[in-house]
Amino acid sequence: MPSQHGQHDGADEVQDEVGAGALVQRPELGGCVRDEDEHGAENLNDLIHRASVAILRRIEPGEIQGFNHFDKADTFKVDRTIDEVDADDYDALLLPGGVGNPDILRMNEKVVRFIREFFEQGKPVAAICHGPWTLVEADVVRGRRLTSWPSIKTDIRNAGGEWVDEQVVVDRGLVTSRKPDDLPAFNAKMLEEFAEGRHEEQRQAVEAGAATS
Repeated sequence: MPSQHGQHDGADEVQDEVGAGALVQRPELGGCVRDEDEHGAENLNDLIHRASVAILRRIEPGEIQGFNHFDKADTFKVDRTIDEVDADDYDALLLPGGVGNPDILRMNEKVVRFIREFFEQGKPVAAICHGPWTLVEADVVRGRRLTSWPSIKTDIRNAGGEWVDEQVVVDRGLVTSRKPDDLPAFNAKMLEEFAEGRHEEQRQAVEAGAATS
């Protein structure tokens, strides 16, 4: 459940826009894919409304544009930027997909460091679609078994990860899936891992990866 650092009073405003459970930072820049927000929203919302939730959607303050595939949908106010957050204050991390968001985020050193700190602290992380691109940049996939959108499987393999074509993959606190069709399975496993809390194996995997790099 959530860390006791900073409360977000606007959880009701988030509703099914947040595809996350427990206390989750959602790092995106400039756009979000609505399909990934809406699948399994009922169970996720139940947890969100009992948690302190902050949504980190982009590097700069302002609003984020939601999309239904390539069609513009709703816009949402940014709650916090990367300069306003610390991994110590959060219990879990969700990295949604989309092509542009992870590609831009992985070029930001603060974002990359923020992501890596969750692994170093043994906290659960979930990533879907192109989201694992940021995991590659954070150098946390070495020796790990995971999946993603197929177009980035070579990047994952080159970074030392074992890429598999499966609906959802769980590896020591890391949950990954390929695409929006996988969301029901992804959300279920994400909630399960988040509810379990810290995974010592997550931290050990990062240390082992660093030792062999």
